[in-house]
Amino acid sequence: MNAFVTLIIALGKTNSINAKQALLAEYFSSANDQDKLWTIALFTGKKPKRTLPAALLKKWCAAYCQIPEWLFNESYHTVGDLAETIALLLPAKGEEMTASSASLSDIIEQLSDLSSQSDEEKKAFILQQWQQLDRNACFVFNKLITGGFRIGISQSMIYNALAKAIQKSAGEIAYLFSGKWHPTAVSFKELLSKENAVNENSKPYPFYLAYPLENSLIDNDNPDDWIAEWKWDGIRGQCIKRNQQHFIWSRGEELITEQFPELHELLLQLPDGTVVDGEILCANPTSNTIEPLPFALLQKRITRKRLNTQILQEAPAIFVAYDLLEWNQEDIRQKPIIERQRILSELTNTIKSPHFKCSTPILFENWEQLRNIRNQSRENSTEGLMLKRKTSTYQSGRKKGDWWKWKVDPFTIDGVLIYAQKGHGRRSNLYTDYTFAVKDGDKLISFTKAYSGLTDAEFKEVDAFVKKNALEKFGPVRTVKPELVFEIAFEGISESKRHKAGIALRFPRMKRLRKDKSVEDINTLSDLKQLLLQHGKTYPL
Repeated sequence: MNAFVTLIIALGKTNSINAKQALLAEYFSSANDQDKLWTIALFTGKKPKRTLPAALLKKWCAAYCQIPEWLFNESYHTVGDLAETIALLLPAKGEEMTASSASLSDIIEQLSDLSSQSDEEKKAFILQQWQQLDRNACFVFNKLITGGFRIGISQSMIYNALAKAIQKSAGEIAYLFSGKWHPTAVSFKELLSKENAVNENSKPYPFYLAYPLENSLIDNDNPDDWIAEWKWDGIRGQCIKRNQQHFIWSRGEELITEQFPELHELLLQLPDGTVVDGEILCANPTSNTIEPLPFALLQKRITRKRLNTQILQEAPAIFVAYDLLEWNQEDIRQKPIIERQRILSELTNTIKSPHFKCSTPILFENWEQLRNIRNQSRENSTEGLMLKRKTSTYQSGRKKGDWWKWKVDPFTIDGVLIYAQKGHGRRSNLYTDYTFAVKDGDKLISFTKAYSGLTDAEFKEVDAFVKKNALEKFGPVRTVKPELVFEIAFEGISESKRHKAGIALRFPRMKRLRKDKSVEDINTLSDLKQLLLQHGKTYPL
C-alpha cells in the first residue's frame, strides 16, 4: 500500500490540476491492476462496505493512547477529521514509512473480512496496523475505514491520467468505467474490454457538462451558429432501452429506475437500442407546457426508499429530453447536435406518454433579443438558458467551447455570521462552515448555512476571527460575536417548516465579505419573506 499512501499525501499537498494528473498517471503506470481498480473506485464513490463503526475506533484509540474520552473528542473537534485525529494521537514512529508487502487491495480485502469477526478480533487487527504504520500510512489506512478522500480529484482527472498510462482516450475510458461496477465483481482488464463490458445493457454514457458563460464570449459569434434552450432545474438523467430492458441513470451514476415508476411507460415505448439525455423534473404531466414544481419535492422523492401514492400524486415526474445519444443500437454522439435533435424530434412524435416532453429550441435573431428572453427565466421557472453550438458533438465531462450554461444572476441577501464549524479534507484545520442570521425585530434568526465562495486567504481571515471571537462551543460548533457581514448568493427560495426562519435557500454560497457593513445593515426576515412572496415556491416542506 506504500505507493497509494505516497500518492494520497502528494495529492493533498498540491492544488494544481496538472500536478495531480501527473501524480495519478505515474501511479497508474506502476500499480498492479487490482490496486488501479480500487483507486479509481475510491475516488469515484464506489467505496468498500464499512465494517467498523466510528465509535469503536474512537474507543480503541483513546484506550491505546491512554487518554480520557473527553480529550479524544476535543482533539477530534479541533482536527475535524476522524482518520487524521487518530493518526495524530497515536505515538510517532519516525519519519520513514513502514515497509509493507501488503498491497492496497490486500488491505481492503482484510478490512472486508472483519465483518464476520468478533469485536476483539477486529480490535487486534486494527491495533496491529496502528502499531506498524507510520503517521501518513496510518492516516490513509484509517481513511480506508472511514471513507471520504477529499483531495480535489475529479472523474475527468482520473480518466485523463489513466489515458496517459494505458494509451486509450479519456472519453473511451470514461464510457468503459461508467455504470454500476465494483472491484470485487470485475477485473481491471474486463472493464477495459469492450467485448467483455460489464452490464452492457444498462451502461450509460459519460455526461457532457456545460461551462458557465461569460457574456463577452458570445458577442462576436454568429447567433445562427447556436441553439438556445431553457435550463431546467431538475436531475440530469439518461433513459436507456437495450435488449428489451430499460434503465434510468442520474448524472452521479446512480441507477434510479425504481424511483420514477411513472417514467416506465415511456421507457417501454422507446425503440430498442435508444439512449436519451435529458432532465427529470417534478411537474404536472397533463399540462401542455412545462411547469416545474419546487426542486425540494424532487429531492424528497429521491431520498425515499419507498414511494407511496401520496408522494407520487404530490410530486409527479416528467422527463424533458434534449439530446439523443444512441439510436438503432448505434452510438451517434459524434453526429452534430442539430442532427441528433432532428432524430429526437421524430422520436418524440412516436411517444404517447404525458410524462415525456421534448426541449423546444428558443427562436431568436440576435444576442440582445436572447438576453431579454433570459431575463424572463424566473417567470418561466427556469435557471436561465443553455447554449449549444449546432455543430457540436456529445463529449465526455466538462469541456469548454461548444456547450454553455447562461444562468440568471443569483438573488443576494446580507447576513451576519453567528456559528462556525471546521471543514473537511484540506480545510479540516480551519473554520469554514458557517451559519448566518438576519434581523427579526431586535433578535437575530438563522436562515442558512454556507461553506463555499471565499478564497483561501479569506477563509484564513475568517478562521482567525472565529478563534479570537468565539463565545460558546457546542461540540464542534462555535458561537461567535455577530460582527462579520457577508453577502449570500442563492438560486432560489422556498417555504420550509424544517428551518427556523421558515424558508430554505437553493445553492447558498458566500459571494463576498462585506467589510463596509455592520450588523445594523443586514437584511431582515421580512426581506426574505417578501422575496419568497415575489419569487419563491410556497410548497410547505
